[in-house]
This record gives sequence, C-alpha cells and structure tokens, in this order.
Amino acid sequence: MAGKALEDLFHDMLKDVYYAEKKIAKTLPKMARGAQSPDLKAAFEKHREETEGQIERLQQVFEIFGKRATGKTCAAIEGIIEEGEEVLEEFKGSPAVDAGLLATAQAVEHYEMARYGTLKTWAGLLGLDEAVKLLDETLKQEEKTDADLTKLSKAVNASAMVKAKAA
Repeated sequence: MAGKALEDLFHDMLKDVYYAEKKIAKTLPKMARGAQSPDLKAAFEKHREETEGQIERLQQVFEIFGKRATGKTCAAIEGIIEEGEEVLEEFKGSPAVDAGLLATAQAVEHYEMARYGTLKTWAGLLGLDEAVKLLDETLKQEEKTDADLTKLSKAVNASAMVKAKAA
C-alpha cells in the first residue's frame, strides 16, 4: 500500500478511537449496574459523563482535520469490553466482581492513553495545533481517571480479599 501517509494513519486511528469512545459510553452504564461498590459505581457514572465530552472533542478534531466524524470497528476495545462482560457474567454476586470490573476499566484507560498520546503527537507533526490541545485535554482526563481508579483499586481489591476469606 504505497502512497499512504501519516495523514491517512492519523485519520484511521482517529476513526478507531471515535468508535471506541462511543462503545465505551454505551458500556459504562452496564458496568455501573454490575458494580457492588458505591464508589466504583460512581466512578463509572462519572467516566460516562467525561466520555461524552471526549466524543465531542473528537468530533472537533475531525472537523479541524477536514473530515466527517465516523468510527471504524476497534478490535482492541471490543476485546476489552468482551472481557468485562465475561467478568460480569462469571463473577456476578462474587466478592471479586468489582476487582475484575476495575481491572477491565483500567485496561480501557491504558488503551485510551496510548491512543490519545499517539494522536496528539501525530497532530503536532501534521501542524494541527488546535487538535493537539483537544487531544491533550482528553489525554490528561484519561490519565486522571486511571490514577483515580488505581486509588480505588486498593480498597476494592482489599475488600474482595476480606469478603472472600469471610465466605
């Protein structure tokens, strides 16, 4: 496929992340319903609201890039979400369900951080300064969410251990 350039790769990954964010927005309410910890439920609900803003920023990046906002099936996010659904099915009612959901949520965050970091770098190389700012805003939000989930995981994982020993 000679002739493909960084612009094409940027557009392709932008479509991938757009699809992923829309899929995440649809999945977070299900994860919130499946969580036992009120703090974890709240984290999922907060992230859903943030995700809506991230989708809007991505639409702005598409506009800056001169393309229509469209998604492309993202196999990576499909796989991570499938793992989360398996956790919900296999560990429902178990002391470990929240630990599993949290692990899935952090896998999502790490995927997003990797993608937004790359897109931000490429946008800079392509001279899309406004897109760099938008992508950086989302990247920082994803990093904060990941840090918040890490803090929450200490309590959730410890609770899962205590409840498992008590059972």
